[in-house]
Amino acid sequence: MDFSMIHPADQLVMMMERIYSYGMTTTSGGNLSILDENGDIWITPGSIDKGSLTRDDIVRVRPDGTVCGNHKPSSEFPVHKKIYEMRPDIHAVLHAHPPALVAFSIVRRIPETRLVPNVAHVTGSVDFAAYDVPGSIGLSEKISAKFGEGHNVVMLENHGVFVGSKDIFGAFKAFETFDFCARLEIEAQKVGKISALTDEDVALSKEKQPAVLDEFVNKNVTSEEKAARRDMVKFITRAYRQQLFTSTQGTFSQRLSDGSFLITPHGKDRKYIEPEDAVLIKGTMCEQGKVPSGSVLLHKKIYDDHPEINSIIIAHSPHIMAFAVSDAEFDSRTIPESYIMLRDVKKLPFGVSFKNHQLVSDTIGHMTPIVLIKNECVLVTGASLLNAFDKLEVMEYSAKAILASRGIGNIVAITDDEVDELHKAFNF
Repeated sequence: MDFSMIHPADQLVMMMERIYSYGMTTTSGGNLSILDENGDIWITPGSIDKGSLTRDDIVRVRPDGTVCGNHKPSSEFPVHKKIYEMRPDIHAVLHAHPPALVAFSIVRRIPETRLVPNVAHVTGSVDFAAYDVPGSIGLSEKISAKFGEGHNVVMLENHGVFVGSKDIFGAFKAFETFDFCARLEIEAQKVGKISALTDEDVALSKEKQPAVLDEFVNKNVTSEEKAARRDMVKFITRAYRQQLFTSTQGTFSQRLSDGSFLITPHGKDRKYIEPEDAVLIKGTMCEQGKVPSGSVLLHKKIYDDHPEINSIIIAHSPHIMAFAVSDAEFDSRTIPESYIMLRDVKKLPFGVSFKNHQLVSDTIGHMTPIVLIKNECVLVTGASLLNAFDKLEVMEYSAKAILASRGIGNIVAITDDEVDELHKAFNF
């Protein structure tokens, strides 16, 4: 999808639909804007249902202050305008009140952005703006001053968050990633002591670059490959819809019968991935003109060592990741179905996904189809794409159940004897 060819009004409708459908704003809350090449500011309207916006609802404000449209602009228009005046590099602004970020705003604390490397990379530095009346000149001065200091994400005391970027899609990625960070910290505190990455860890992760592979021209696309591309996109879309992925995180791969495999591309918004975006890998070569996921060599190592594995998923699902960023161990012995699918989940140290592929591959086996990598991800393997996705889903739901149980009583796990019975019954 070429976003540069989409009209600003349509871009704003796309993003507001996305924000509202994921429960990140309310009917009356939140506002978005785009500064176009003519100096016009396109902005969402005030007092109009955010759950049913159309392009005709979007308001255009010309540089001379003339308002064009069927509604009045958002009451937060002065804030948006001031940010654009303060930061010429910003051409899109997003403001919303998702519950997790509101929770941090009302205790006046910034979420820990070093729980996983990607958050710090995507959001950059974050700061707080002091409280003021919504829509007031005072608030616009306080927020824009923080943007003037170089921050692209600014939290507001007892309010929400403002995000600025070069385009509305970049603003959404930073917003969604920051909200993920807040939700993750809240969930992780329920199960154990949180462990954040050090500055050295974050710096090390920044050195991780997409693998540079020799390229080949993919001339003969088989029906098997076409089906695999279609199915991968179907599951990526489902994973994103269920918030198992975010726009900037999450990788699928699928092995084909000739030993090659397809993998998600690097840097592509997971919401908009199409079948043709998947990258075909043959040996040590990748499809011409495409950049595969940064974890491509880890996937290749696992496929090389495990002929029984035909699909791999790397995800950052928030309830599972609560165990990855804390000292808590994930125990699948909650209900029989969870243990049957997940078995013995191991936790590996931070950095192995890009520094020690062999350790990851050696840990995976019949009784350990899933590994958690500390402060990084969950890695799920399966005999098929459906099998791997099923495991990811079961693990996220199991983690969610464990977190929910913390408020109602102590967990009583399945006993060792009961586990032995499951081994016998299912021929483990």
